[in-house]
Amino acid sequence: MTGQTISALIFDLDGTLVDSLPDLAEAMNELMAENGLAAHAQAAVGAMVGNGVTLLVQRAFSAHGIAMDGEALERQVARYLDLYEPRSARLTRFFPHVEGIVQALRGQYALGVCTNKPTGPARQILEDLGFSGVFGAVVGGDSGVPRKPEGDMIMLTAERLGVPLSEAVMIGDSPADVKSAQAAGIRSIAVRYGYTVIPADELGADAVVDDFREIPRLLEIWQSRS
Repeated sequence: MTGQTISALIFDLDGTLVDSLPDLAEAMNELMAENGLAAHAQAAVGAMVGNGVTLLVQRAFSAHGIAMDGEALERQVARYLDLYEPRSARLTRFFPHVEGIVQALRGQYALGVCTNKPTGPARQILEDLGFSGVFGAVVGGDSGVPRKPEGDMIMLTAERLGVPLSEAVMIGDSPADVKSAQAAGIRSIAVRYGYTVIPADELGADAVVDDFREIPRLLEIWQSRS
């Protein structure tokens, strides 16, 4: 790893900045109940997160042996969003140390959020947690470009931040985050505390951290190497 300017940090949301699993799981289990199905354990819902709401809902039904697609899936996705969006930040909280570190990084880097969650709920969570205006760009899964693990959403985030793509670093918790960074040709940092069922060390990220507080020093090291 050679020294290289880093001017932008692009963060995943769920499982990286915020622990949204309690709200995601409660809304999902309301949807399951409406369909006469048993509730999923919160950890099971966490394993379904990461590739957008459509796959989340599809996986929840699949876990009950129900293949859901086409218009039926679209209806269930719409209903899930109806259940989730009004309460998307009721139980959702920042992971430890995220709030202070992000505020500190804000003075050094352009900050963006790149999430497969729809943009509206993503912005609402950030606003409800007091982070309205902290991020220069929030790109959600409904932004009109292919979702992660493709690289397009990262490229769009960098464009909206007004920084060269090569000067951005992606920080996330899932295979989709790391693969999207690789597809975009940028470096990535994976956090070990997220929702992925694949160990973070096996995701192929350029670095892996246990604690969000490790990130500023890691960035300094990357930029100082020659």
